[in-house]
Amino acid sequence: MKFADPKNDVAFKKIFGDEKHKEVLISFLNSVLDFKDEKIIVDVTLSNTYQLSQIEELKDTILDIKAKNQNNEEFIVEMQKKDIGDFAKRSLYYTSKAYVSQIDVAEKYLQLKKVYYIAIVDFEIFDNKSFISRHLIINQETTKQDLKDFEFTFIELPKFNLPLSKCDTIVKKWVYFINNASSLELIPKELEDIQEFQTAFQTANTYTWDKKELNYYDRVSLKKGDDKNALITAQKKGIEQGIEKGAKNKAIEIARNSISQGLDNKTISLITSLSIEQIKELRLLQ
Repeated sequence: MKFADPKNDVAFKKIFGDEKHKEVLISFLNSVLDFKDEKIIVDVTLSNTYQLSQIEELKDTILDIKAKNQNNEEFIVEMQKKDIGDFAKRSLYYTSKAYVSQIDVAEKYLQLKKVYYIAIVDFEIFDNKSFISRHLIINQETTKQDLKDFEFTFIELPKFNLPLSKCDTIVKKWVYFINNASSLELIPKELEDIQEFQTAFQTANTYTWDKKELNYYDRVSLKKGDDKNALITAQKKGIEQGIEKGAKNKAIEIARNSISQGLDNKTISLITSLSIEQIKELRLLQ
């Protein structure tokens, strides 16, 4: 079998955002948010289900999964591979926008439901050492969560390096799946008896995808690769330009010292590789 990379926009949405297998998203949410007892999500309603045609129309727009549980609380799950800057502010914007869109008029404030924002990012954001961090609005004096309608969870994939044998919780298993599914050829024995993971792997099996899905999956993968290569090229070019500038500044410094010692233009040119004209200009500035 060949499994798609869950970090790819198409694969992520297909695995976690399909109405046909909501149990995958439910398991993921319950584990990430550590829901137990009366908090456990038993059902979700997806407001933007997986549809390839809609994904194609969005092009470069960041994809997310939006759902409501049995209590009408809202959940936003987003996968982001590229650090586009101000990600924390974007997270606040997305969450507040989802919150205020719940009602039409001010008199309905009591109808507002809690919004949970979950970001899975392939880069580091915060100083915490753990791969997962939860952010709440806390009263500074009492440390109580008096304002409870916003909750943010960030999963920073580069901080997760556990082997599957060390993944002793469901949330760790899900993060392992997201990080490593594309490098596996079979469902690992540690996950094969868990129904939600069976479904996730079956959905990620590209041999079951149609041609259109595969083509768009490849297009997204290639674009991500192009973006990465472009960044590396820009960084390399900047380094090279910096080296060139540094070498030139060093040559100018040597030339000035040589002029002060009374060396002729030709000798200084041989020493520094500067042109005779450049050395003449330096003499005028001495």
